[in-house]
Amino acid sequence: SLKMASDSPESLMTLCTDYCLRNLEGTLCYLLDNETLRLHPDIFLPSEICDKLVNEYVELVKTDSIFEPHESFFTLFSDPRSTRLARIHLREHIVQDQDLEAIRKQDLIELYLTNCEKLTAKSLQTLVSFSHTLISLSLFGCCNIFYEEENPGGCEDDCLVNPTRQVLVKDFTFEGFSRLRILNLGRLIEGVNVETLLRPLASLAALDLSGIQLNDVGFLTQWKDSLVSLVLYNMDLSEEHIQVIAQLRKLRHLDISRDHLSSYYKFKLTRRVLNLFVENLVNLTSLDISGHTMLENCTIPSMEEKMGQTSIEPAKSSIAPFRGLKRPLQFLGLFETSLCRLTHIPAYKVSGDKNEEQVLNAIEAYTEHRPEITSRAINLLFDIARIERCSQLLRALQLVITALKCHKDDKNIQVTGSAALFYLTNSEYRMEQSVKLRRQVIQVVLNGMESYQEVTVQRNCCLTLCNFSIPEELEFQYRRVNELLLNILNQSRQDESIQRIAVHLCNALVCQVDNDHKEAVGKMGFVMTMLKLIQKKLADKTCDQVMEFSWSALWNITDETPDNCEMFLNYSGMKLFLECLKEFPEKQELHRNMLGLLGNVAEVKELRPQLMTSQFISVFSNLLESKADGIEVSYNACGVLSHIMFDGPEAWGICEPHREEVVKRMWAAIQSWDINSRRNINYRSFEPILRLLPQGISPVSQHWATWALYNLVSVYPDKYCPLLIKEGGIPLLKDMIKMASARQETKEMAR
Repeated sequence: SLKMASDSPESLMTLCTDYCLRNLEGTLCYLLDNETLRLHPDIFLPSEICDKLVNEYVELVKTDSIFEPHESFFTLFSDPRSTRLARIHLREHIVQDQDLEAIRKQDLIELYLTNCEKLTAKSLQTLVSFSHTLISLSLFGCCNIFYEEENPGGCEDDCLVNPTRQVLVKDFTFEGFSRLRILNLGRLIEGVNVETLLRPLASLAALDLSGIQLNDVGFLTQWKDSLVSLVLYNMDLSEEHIQVIAQLRKLRHLDISRDHLSSYYKFKLTRRVLNLFVENLVNLTSLDISGHTMLENCTIPSMEEKMGQTSIEPAKSSIAPFRGLKRPLQFLGLFETSLCRLTHIPAYKVSGDKNEEQVLNAIEAYTEHRPEITSRAINLLFDIARIERCSQLLRALQLVITALKCHKDDKNIQVTGSAALFYLTNSEYRMEQSVKLRRQVIQVVLNGMESYQEVTVQRNCCLTLCNFSIPEELEFQYRRVNELLLNILNQSRQDESIQRIAVHLCNALVCQVDNDHKEAVGKMGFVMTMLKLIQKKLADKTCDQVMEFSWSALWNITDETPDNCEMFLNYSGMKLFLECLKEFPEKQELHRNMLGLLGNVAEVKELRPQLMTSQFISVFSNLLESKADGIEVSYNACGVLSHIMFDGPEAWGICEPHREEVVKRMWAAIQSWDINSRRNINYRSFEPILRLLPQGISPVSQHWATWALYNLVSVYPDKYCPLLIKEGGIPLLKDMIKMASARQETKEMAR
């Protein structure tokens, strides 16, 4: 089943291919003169492996932003004695004339060139090298392959402006391609004479002429004994076309569909045309008439349309002409036609817009070559996922992932696809998804964020990431996610909603992760970015979620990470702290987040002298009396002061306020707290608290530390008792009870 298929690990072949491509130098190749890749002389690879290397390479360059393409990659396959190629699929700008030229000695059987816009007529000449072996060829969307550069003879002034003119090649034909059976010329450039081009081909089995306008297709009858598949998508048809098609009696697959939005078509489908197809094309198993307008009613009157179970039996068909079929079709394309909403459709698979099954069939059938149709189908899926429940979740997810990967630069698909992903990954579908599938979603979302600065795509992608467990599920792309989010937050003009989601994600990403992660993110400019956001909000005098999340993120990223604490101070963090305190005296959440962060700064001995100013100490002392957020603000202020007191009287380099006076206020604050307070704080380690126990220089710091431990282990014993034991807290408490300098109430609590 699909569930199992998506869950199974990658094959060893796939893993090895991926590893070799990412480490060519360390595996198959060495570098010549520090620039050209060369295959090791003792390597001989069969076509099964070489095909996979080439096809995976194209896939990686296309979908993995971290993967670096190699100038000389295709030269590795220039000698068929060491590397054999048979079936390769190349796409888009990844392939250039010299790449095909490099592999011209290979005996290719199948060559798919899809949307390779950089290929010119030089590559047409290279194709001739494969003519004796090629069975299947696609030049779909290779819009420049029939153009060559012509150098004008006498160089006039315009030489400098336009030294080469593009000229259409008129004399190329498929002469000599004796084995060619399958040919796709979709979106061929205007001006090429298709009839002349194809005439030398003896027995074509499949021909795709998508998007080409031909008034006369009579020449197709030369293959009436061999042609089994014909695609004329978006060709404006006429009665002559229909008569020619009806003569191609061997056809099993016929596609005359069109994009009903692209341009005005005179042609309308009639009952007679469908009857003609059914009567003459007796082998037909697949027919696509999507996007066509029916000139007359082809449906069986609803009285006759037998109620009860829907049927695919031709005899019961709701579409009258199809009652003449000998057996149900394997596939019937009815997308964006009224026929797809009928009850009895004589086909196993139908593409349409009536329900989820039809919509998924449409996405599946049209993704590769018809993004304009696919984006509309995905839009329909988006509505289904949003309003109803998807019943074929895994299939839907995989189809959307494929479409997003295949059309990385198509704005419509990126917008609709990223929106659909948001609904397909939300919590109600969570149980049905494997780790592998969820990782694929994350990869595709990050690709979208990288390629598109467009607001809707960015928002959809950020929202989709919120459906994952953070940081766990994003750990495997940790650096990349952070870089992308910081990039969004550093843009000068910003969309409020994206900013809010991005800050929320940043905060979640630095919560509960290892210190080396925090240091790495700090080096990416995380601290600076958050402080800039705070600065902006202060200037606008707004304290919203972005402001609170930014402080919270700083609190998380400075936890036991001295480098980030230092950055906070260096970038005028303390100045912003004081300004926020003054501007928003009532904002309790904000105060808690800011003081939590300053607690982290105060834990770093080298940075404490920077907190030792009259202004700061007065502020912390006054916050001891704060009732904001239960005890949290008062508790954190006391924590900051406890670390400062721990440095002893000689470190107290200020006259006002007096050290003793602050100590007295600290005792009073601690005594006012309820020992059973539930807490709004999360400790990963007690180390900074435990270091305040074995000392006699500041009994009040010792008392704060003991109170903190006592509160946490009594209110949350399951979580914090094991942590206290693991970090060696018990012997420290026992020793402290024996200390003469410790206060009696501290010892009681320790006991």
